[in-house]
Amino acid sequence: MSTESRDRDRVIPIHPAPPAGADESGLFEVRKKIYPRAVHGWFAGWRWALVWATQLFFYGMPWVTWNDRPALLFDLAARKFYVLGFVFWPQDFIYLTLLLVASALALFLFTAVAGRLWCGYACPQTVYTEIFLWIERRIEGDKFAREKLDRAPLDARKFALKAAKHASWGAIALWTGFTFVGYFTPIRDLGGEVLSFATGPWETFWILFYGLATYGNAGWMREQVCKYMCPYARFQGAMFDRDTLVIAYDVNRGEPRGARSRKADTKALGLGDCIDCTLCVQVCPTGIDIRKGLQYECIGCAACIDACDQVMDKVGYPKGLIRYATENTIARHEGIEGFVRHVLRARTLIYTGILSAVILLAAGSLWLRVPLKVDVIRDRGALVREVEGDLLENVFRLQVMNATETAHRYRLRVEGVDGLIVASAPEIAIEAATTRGFPVRLRAPRASLVKGSHPIRIAIESIDDPALQVTEKSVFIVR
Repeated sequence: MSTESRDRDRVIPIHPAPPAGADESGLFEVRKKIYPRAVHGWFAGWRWALVWATQLFFYGMPWVTWNDRPALLFDLAARKFYVLGFVFWPQDFIYLTLLLVASALALFLFTAVAGRLWCGYACPQTVYTEIFLWIERRIEGDKFAREKLDRAPLDARKFALKAAKHASWGAIALWTGFTFVGYFTPIRDLGGEVLSFATGPWETFWILFYGLATYGNAGWMREQVCKYMCPYARFQGAMFDRDTLVIAYDVNRGEPRGARSRKADTKALGLGDCIDCTLCVQVCPTGIDIRKGLQYECIGCAACIDACDQVMDKVGYPKGLIRYATENTIARHEGIEGFVRHVLRARTLIYTGILSAVILLAAGSLWLRVPLKVDVIRDRGALVREVEGDLLENVFRLQVMNATETAHRYRLRVEGVDGLIVASAPEIAIEAATTRGFPVRLRAPRASLVKGSHPIRIAIESIDDPALQVTEKSVFIVR
C-alpha cells in the first residue's frame, strides 16, 4: 500500500451537523419549554389531595405549640431538637441515623413495589410545580393560551399577565422560605423580626435562598430538576424489576394506532385502540410520550392515565390502555390481580424485614429512653485529700442533662465503699431541657479502706419522678 493511500485511510471523516430544528438530542441541546395541559380525573384528585396534605403539614407545623414552644423546632444555636414531646440533643445522633436508614430502606421497598409514586405525588419538586402551574393556568390560561402568549410580542397585556404570575410565584416562594426558617427559629419570633426588619444575617440569607430555590425550581426549571438534577431518575433502573408497578402503555391493545371515527370498525381498519390524539403527551409534565415505553423521565404522576381514560370513555373503548401495570402483567395480559400476586417476592420481603427491624429498634429505643443523662468526670487537680475526722475525700464533677420539658429536683446517692457519703449538697434542681454541671465531694473513713482504687456507683434520681434514674460507675482513690 502506498504512503498516499495509508494517509488517506487515517483521515477522520467529518460529517455536517444536522440543521437547526432537527430531531437530534445533544449535550447542549436548547431546552424546549413544556406547556402541560390541565387534566382532571381520579389520579389528578389524589395528586391534589397529597398537595394539600403535604402543604398543610409544612406550613402549619411551625405554628403548632407544645408546652409553650413550637411542636417541631430544630434549635441549632442551643443544640436542642424538639419533636412533639421529645427533646433530642447532639448525643442522640443515633436516632437521626436510624431515621435516615429507615427512610432509605422505605425508598427501596416502595420503589421495588410501586415505582416512582413518591416522585409523582409527594416530592416537593412535584408539589410546588403543581402549585405554580395552577397559578400560571389561572392567570395565563391553559396550554394553547400560554403558548400563544409566549409567542406574542411584549405589550401591556402580556406584561401585566407575566408580572402578576411572577409576583404570585414570588409571594409563595418567600412564604415558603419564611416557613422553612420557622423550623429553626420560633416562627412567631421570626415573624416579628421580619415585620420590624430585624432578622439576623443567617435568617435573612436562608429565607431568601430557600425562597429563590423554590421560585427557580418550580417556576423555571420544573422538569429539568427531575430529568437532570435529581439522582433518583438515574438509579431507579437498578431498583426496578419486571414486577415493579409502573405506568405502561399496552402495546398489544393499542397498536397500530391511528385516527378514526367513533363508528368505525377498528378490526376492519386494522387499528388498535389508540386513536393517536397525543393527549397523553400534552398532559405530561416532563414532555415524554409514554407510548414509546418506560423512560427515566417518567415521574409516575399518572396524568397520562387520566387523559387516556377520558378519551377511551368518549370513543366507547375500555379504560386502561395506559395504566399502572408491570412488565409481567402486560406480557401475560393480566390485570392488577397479577401484580398483587407478585408483591410478596424475595426483594420486597427482604426490604420489608430489614425495614421492620430498623423501625422496631428505633421504637424500642425511644420507648426505653431515659430523658436524663449523666457524665461523671474526676477532678484531675487533686485525686484524693485528707479532711477533718480522718476522712478521705475525692472530688468529681457531674454533668447532668435534663432532657424532659419540665423542671426536676434530683437526689444524689453513692454506694460501693463502706461509709461513703456525699459531703456536698445531695439534691440539685435543673430546669427543663437544660444541662448543668456541679462539683460533688465524696468522703469515706480512712480506717475502712486500703490503698488503691475502689469501684463505686453514683446514682442520680428524680425526687418527683422515680422513673428518671441513671447510675454511672467511677472509682474512689485511696492513698
